[in-house]
Amino acid sequence: MATKVHMEALSPTMEEGQLVKWLKQEGDAVSEGDVLAEIETDKATMELVARGSGVLKGVRLAEGTTAPVGEVIAYIVGEGEAVPGGDGAAPAAAAEPEVEAEPEPKGEKPRDGAAGKAPAGEKKRDEDVASAQREVAKGTPAQTPGDEQPPSEAEPAAGVAAAEPAAKEARPGDGRVKASPLARRLASEAGIELDTVEGTGPGGRITKRDIESAQAAAPAARVAGPERAGPDEEEVPVSQMRKAIAKRLVTSIGPVPTFYLTIEIDAQRLVDARERINERLEQQGLKASINDYLIRALAQALVKHPEVNASWEENVIRRHRRAHIGVAVAIEDGLITPVIRDADTKGVMAIAAEVKELAGRAREKKLKPEEYTGATFSISNLGMFGIQEFTAIINPPEAGIIAVGAVEEKAVVENGQVVVRPRMRLTMSCDHRVVDGATGAKFLQTLRDYLEEPVMILA
Repeated sequence: MATKVHMEALSPTMEEGQLVKWLKQEGDAVSEGDVLAEIETDKATMELVARGSGVLKGVRLAEGTTAPVGEVIAYIVGEGEAVPGGDGAAPAAAAEPEVEAEPEPKGEKPRDGAAGKAPAGEKKRDEDVASAQREVAKGTPAQTPGDEQPPSEAEPAAGVAAAEPAAKEARPGDGRVKASPLARRLASEAGIELDTVEGTGPGGRITKRDIESAQAAAPAARVAGPERAGPDEEEVPVSQMRKAIAKRLVTSIGPVPTFYLTIEIDAQRLVDARERINERLEQQGLKASINDYLIRALAQALVKHPEVNASWEENVIRRHRRAHIGVAVAIEDGLITPVIRDADTKGVMAIAAEVKELAGRAREKKLKPEEYTGATFSISNLGMFGIQEFTAIINPPEAGIIAVGAVEEKAVVENGQVVVRPRMRLTMSCDHRVVDGATGAKFLQTLRDYLEEPVMILA
């Protein structure tokens, strides 16, 4: 009996997945537990494994395209067994994934048959166009049957036929260029006009390989003049992670009543402690950042103030006894928050090593769901980019997040004298349903005490 290959929910918040790469191809033998494909979720790139044994058949999702969770994207069938046909569209060809059926434009008549079979007239036209292209390739002018053009237009002179892109011949009656969705996307990203590309697919259809060939030839063509190549704008496909970020932001800024508290701390002792410890550990290849000390201090302050280490859950406010800190990490498609669990029980160097390891795998999209979910509070640091102060968006259901600015030398008054001291600003975004102003202020006072006297968090 055939086993359906579904787009599985590979992360807790995943609603659709993008197929990055098929690791097994149409017709390959697979065993239960084999990795079939790599799927990009809203957080990471995960492996889709086989839930049965047999032969992979009926692949119907091309690389680079998406499908909602639960959709059937292929089958695993027994030797000689046919692909089930009871659930709709015919499977896409795995050998040429970018040559897939594209939606009919508005106003066109639907194709004949439930399986999307082309009408006889269109099929005949495609065969005629393909025949004409073969004749052109041989150097012999050809006229497709049914053309009513004068011979001077339908029969180009010898040596001129090859200069006219075959893709233009392959246009349907409505003037559209035939190209796979993947080819259209790649052409848009590269700034290539489709009607300048020669299609080598069935019926002159433009494929991924045609776009890649056009890209390879483009630089040489642009050298001749100073004009800018390509369109003035480009459309960048939205990644699964960026979609998730957008959805999460809508559930935060609007519904969550947020207010902000900012403090400025004297970072002299923190900077000095970090330099002394790093000097001693340098020979071991260990190094901690200011952010690592902040994570440790933040976790200890949360344990002391459980009313801040809390979550809003409509009917209850859940206060957490353990401090799991989400650390915002910038990656190519957006950001993700690996979680340092029980950060209050870990030393600064242990936190530094864990942050480095998790951040590295986050940038490779290799984090497991349990490594980026379950935070009770978060921290976001833009100080390394020279940002002095900013506000961060709360990640529900957490009740707050700390935004960290740069450590800067400032002139301050100390004991009646103007002195230069390293200062740092922290801004806390608070969910007012959980944290009141006075509650947040007391929490920040504790956090400032820990950072201005780091021996309290290193003891």
